[in-house]
This record gives sequence, C-alpha cells and structure tokens, in this order.
Amino acid sequence: MDFALTEDQRAFQATARQFARDAMMPQAAHWDENEVFPVETLREAAQLGFGGIYVKGDVGGSELTRLDAAIIFEELAQGCTSTAAYISIHNMAAWMIDAFGSEAQRKRFLPKLCTMEHFASYCLTEPGAGSDAASLATRAQRDGDHYVLNGAKAFISGGGTSDVYVCMVRTGGAGPKGISCIVVEKGTPGLSFGAQERKLGWKSQPTAMVIFENCRVPADNLIGKEGDGFRIAMMGLDGGRLNIAACSLGGAQFCLDRTIEYMRDRKQFGSRLSDFQALRFRIADYATEIEAARLMVRRAAHAVSVGEPGATRLAAMAKRLATDAGFETVNGCLQLHGGYGYLRDHPIERVLRDVRVHQILEGTNEIMRLIVSRDLLDN
Repeated sequence: MDFALTEDQRAFQATARQFARDAMMPQAAHWDENEVFPVETLREAAQLGFGGIYVKGDVGGSELTRLDAAIIFEELAQGCTSTAAYISIHNMAAWMIDAFGSEAQRKRFLPKLCTMEHFASYCLTEPGAGSDAASLATRAQRDGDHYVLNGAKAFISGGGTSDVYVCMVRTGGAGPKGISCIVVEKGTPGLSFGAQERKLGWKSQPTAMVIFENCRVPADNLIGKEGDGFRIAMMGLDGGRLNIAACSLGGAQFCLDRTIEYMRDRKQFGSRLSDFQALRFRIADYATEIEAARLMVRRAAHAVSVGEPGATRLAAMAKRLATDAGFETVNGCLQLHGGYGYLRDHPIERVLRDVRVHQILEGTNEIMRLIVSRDLLDN
C-alpha cells in the first residue's frame, strides 16, 4: 500500500486549495447570508476542470478518478461546504450521462456541463419516496417519439436554476426494474418548479421541488435502456456518497484548524485553552477521527474507481463514517469556541449548518448501515 499522493494529485489538490481560499472562502458568508447561487464562481471552478471531474476528455471532462475527486472536494469544501456540495451533485449527474448515455447524448449535453455553462441536477427523491427510492411514482408514459411525464421530485439541488435534470421515472411496473433514467431540459413544456425551500444550511445552492405535468420529453433523452434507471441511480450515488463524505471532511478540517488557532490565543483562568489537558485530548480525538475517515474515504474511492467487489458497501461505510465524524468534529469545535462559536460573525456555525444535511442526503446514514449489513449478512 502506498498512501502518498502522486505528483499530479498534489498539483490539483494545491489548485483546489488555492481556489477555495481565494475565490470561495472570502465570499462564503455572503453567499450563505443572502442565499446567493455563485454562478460565476462555479464557472471559474469549471475552468480549472472541476465541472466534469470524472467525465471523459473527448467532451471536455477532466477524466480523473474517484480518489482524485475526493481529494478535490475535501479542499473545495474548506472554501464553502455548501457550494462544494453542489459541484458534487453537478458532477454526479454529468457522470451518469457520460457513463450510460449514447455518443450523441454525451456530445449534446456534456460540453456545456463540463464548462458549467449549463448546470445539472439529480432527481431521484419524491415527496412519498425518500429512503425507499425504489417506490418512486413519477410516471413516464411512451407516446410516439416522446415520453409524457407526470409526478414530482422533492429536495432537488439546483431546482428551478439548473438546465439539465437527470430524472428517475417509472416506465414499467412496480419495483426497481420498472425505473428508467431520462434527461429533462429546462424549458420543456409541462416542467415547473415549487417555491425555493427554506433550509437550515446549504444556502448557496437553490433547492426546490421539480414538477412534471404532462411534460413531453423526447424519447431520445432516455439514458440507457428502459429499466436501467435504478441501477444507474445507485451507481451514481456510490460516487456522490464519496464526494459528500469528502465535503464533510473538508468542513471539519476547516473548523479544526481554526479551533486550534483559537485555543492557542484564548485565555481563561490565566492559561491558554490549549494548555488544558481535557481540551487537548478533545482536539486529539477530532484529528484522529478526521484522519481515520479520510483513509476510509480514499480506500472506498479507489474501490469504486476500479469496480472492486464490495465497492458499494465500502462507499456506504465511508459516507456514514465521514459524515458522522465531520458533524461531531464541527459541533465540538463550536463548543470549544464557547459563545463565540454560536455567533454568525464566526464561520463555525455556518459549517455546522452545512454539514448536518450530509448525514441525511445521498442516502441517510441509517440506509448506509442497511447497505453494509445486507452486504455482510445476506450474501
């Protein structure tokens, strides 16, 4: 085993770190406070290759690995966890088109997604189908050269703003085998959006319901074959879970670094906080948990990249471990800042609000435990 990053990995890690510090970190509080979707900053990130990180190069992608992506997202999340998470979702949707779409579909959609001239959303969750994704009810009925969609998707990042919606819809009977994947483009008749959701965190990305009312979509927008949708969705989520895990680690590392600085400066009872052994031990534990989770994420990322048996289980393990450890670390860092940590003048509370949802989305951490236990006990 070689735990050292390659020269190329160190180079794009440094690029992502510098971009996060120069373009994202100074603006993150403003984006959060005013619920700004930072379009121009996202397109600047795409100029660095972050709009199609693991999309093939012939359509403008960077053609990197899942491990490379995890390294990049950890750095971007230190600049703005919410914005980095949206970039992850955009990349997941783009990869699904790249991996399962026809050559015509790839050349049609991906060049503009890789530059982020167009933005993408992933549409799986429904008002009545969250963790039980296989029970989704949005129906796509074939009608000549079109599918007619009726139903709704909930909690969609980019909803109302994105140009491309990669949607899981029911073209067949009940269960996962009746689900297909269709790209719906903004402006399609019958496509509309709910009001923007009011959220605890993730305020730099829009979130809204996506609604289909006799929405006519060309049959040429079907990704793969009818019945492939659930498999496509789950494979996309393997990578999405790794990226969200990496975003949690980036947010946690950002908070831990600032907490260490704060403890060196802050004095109580005549001593620096960093001189109290009980507090020193807490920092040691947080640093250990982050490092352990980072190793798990990178191990799982390699498994997903090479298609290793058990890769889905490892991705679920990594997502559960990293998002739990990330939230606990950020929450602990807020506690160590005392009352200052609770103020919006300091970034800790913003990161706390942003990383909390990571334990819910891309499959709740309870579902991650279900995936792991099924793989271990039922096979």
